[in-house]
Amino acid sequence: MTTELTAMTDDLMSALGLDRPETGDDAVLPFTLDKLDTRGRAVRLGDALDTILNRHNYPAPVARLLGEAVVLAALIGSSLKFEGRFIMQTQTDGPVKLIVVDFDAPDGLRGYARFDHDALLKFAEEGKTRPADLLGKGHLAMTIDQGPNTERYQGIVALEGASLEEVAHTYFMQSEQIPTMVRLAVAEFQQKGDHRPHWRAGGVLIQHLPEHGMSHVADLPGDGNFENTDEADGWSEAKALLTTLEDVELADPDLSPERLLFRLYHETGVRVFSPMPMVERCTCSADRIEDMLSTSFTAEDREEMAVDGEIEVVCEFCSTAYHFNPHQFEAKH
Repeated sequence: MTTELTAMTDDLMSALGLDRPETGDDAVLPFTLDKLDTRGRAVRLGDALDTILNRHNYPAPVARLLGEAVVLAALIGSSLKFEGRFIMQTQTDGPVKLIVVDFDAPDGLRGYARFDHDALLKFAEEGKTRPADLLGKGHLAMTIDQGPNTERYQGIVALEGASLEEVAHTYFMQSEQIPTMVRLAVAEFQQKGDHRPHWRAGGVLIQHLPEHGMSHVADLPGDGNFENTDEADGWSEAKALLTTLEDVELADPDLSPERLLFRLYHETGVRVFSPMPMVERCTCSADRIEDMLSTSFTAEDREEMAVDGEIEVVCEFCSTAYHFNPHQFEAKH
């Protein structure tokens, strides 16, 4: 009897995707809530996010906002089923003028923000540090680039809402027609012996499945039929449970995504799949920049760019500096 019970337990753990070590940092964990007709992804970012945010020494409000954008890009970009890029970009009139996050499928993340230091300081003095305050009015664009000889797919929505979570909800309803809910959290943690705090983040994205089943539901772009606006009971329950999630739980280094999902959905059941590793990776290179300088600028342009006989190009994502002789392009071509 004990042997049979052990076998049944092993089969159940395998069916739920839990017959393996728990997922750690810098990974996306896909899951389904079969009884609630819902699928989703959970992400936990540690060293990858810390590297992105500390590379530019952003003020804390900017770092948190960029961190949320990186988490959101990881949640959405990890749904791509092909090699390519998912690019998320905000352009606004607020203190944080620009945010760009690149997800280089299947696992690469990079991002940066531009901000007005004086405007940010003024807003901070007035206590205006919420994402809506920092972003102001503008738009959010999400672009899928499948590479050469393919047409880009892009969705654009106005930045209306108190957070990137609300903006994401608007994007999915307007551009994808997929009922979606997102939770994002970014925090600093410091452990004993560390010389500085480390940035961490977590997020969960859930999406409702139509009645005809998961295999027919598109990831990005959406092509499902969601004309029926009556909200299903399962979807309502999935959302209600997700709203109980605290920010500290999302970013807690001692709470794995599996335990987090079980805490939320143990009564209805959750099935997890293999985690997808995430890494901080910039795609810049000397060859790419040299090609850009050669094809996009004239010899006169390159002469004007040169300082002390040298062209310097600094990558805005990773801050790597590349140096070129303005005359090397003439010799090459």
